[in-house]
Amino acid sequence: MPSDDLSPYVELDRAAWAALARSMPLPLSAAEVERLRGLGEELDLDEVADVYLPLSRLLSLYVRHVGALHRATEDFLGARQPARTPFVVGVAGSVAVGKSTTARLMRELLARWPEHPNVALVTTDGFLYPNAELDRRGILDRKGFPESYDRRALLSFVIDIKSGAEEVSAPVYSHLEYDVMADRRLVLEQPDIVLIEGLNVLQPARVTAAGRVGLAVRDFFDFSVYVDAATPDIRRWYVERFLRLRETAFRDPASYFQRFAELSEVESTAEAERIWDSTNGPNLDSNIKPTRGRATLVLRKDRDHSVRWVRLRKL
Repeated sequence: MPSDDLSPYVELDRAAWAALARSMPLPLSAAEVERLRGLGEELDLDEVADVYLPLSRLLSLYVRHVGALHRATEDFLGARQPARTPFVVGVAGSVAVGKSTTARLMRELLARWPEHPNVALVTTDGFLYPNAELDRRGILDRKGFPESYDRRALLSFVIDIKSGAEEVSAPVYSHLEYDVMADRRLVLEQPDIVLIEGLNVLQPARVTAAGRVGLAVRDFFDFSVYVDAATPDIRRWYVERFLRLRETAFRDPASYFQRFAELSEVESTAEAERIWDSTNGPNLDSNIKPTRGRATLVLRKDRDHSVRWVRLRKL
């Protein structure tokens, strides 16, 4: 019988994780960290050095050894082995948990390694159906749920990346306008690493009416990160972020949410709690949190947004 202590994961507290990159210089300045920090997040140089620098080191090791495996496979197959394709990292987690900041930080840190300077970041928001289509389907209030994405287009995009296409493009989303931008595309030209960040990137493949199971986006990831926290904390962060946006972005005349700018603080809090309880919370519980176990690595945050421990899947 296996021991109760056996697990398919290695779990490290913050101090043990930070020690793994203690001798590495931090390549980002305080000003750069400030620029990368998400609204309402407590992120400083110590957090970057303790948490994200070791993660960049680990990912760089993975990239290097995948390169060695590619060369060995090339020797085995001879001329039949195509050129190496980009290393793809999925970044998942709830609304307001800080996954976008994690993805931005990883892009900056990974690009500082000389072995892979070309690092691209794509958010799956661009693969949401346009608001008009969501409205036509009657699911505009379920934006962010798996059915609100053009999953076929997203899957095709990732397949093109892992097929080694010379140029791949992705749609771009405007958080200000709360819609996909029909006239803009993000073009990727054979990057070394691609980070794909989104709520549902670790979702399993759908089962068709005929009972067949297709491919999922996560099938093409080389590594994946899930940013985790206690649900009450994420809910509080969402409300706090909503209140900050009420004072900033919501006041822009182009903002989809301009109607919220004139609400009182009490009214804004109630509206944010309503949106969380009716949409973001159920999506987290039903669709996002169940994918946590599929991640290669989990970053678990504490009440103040700082990472408390890291869980890594064993090889």
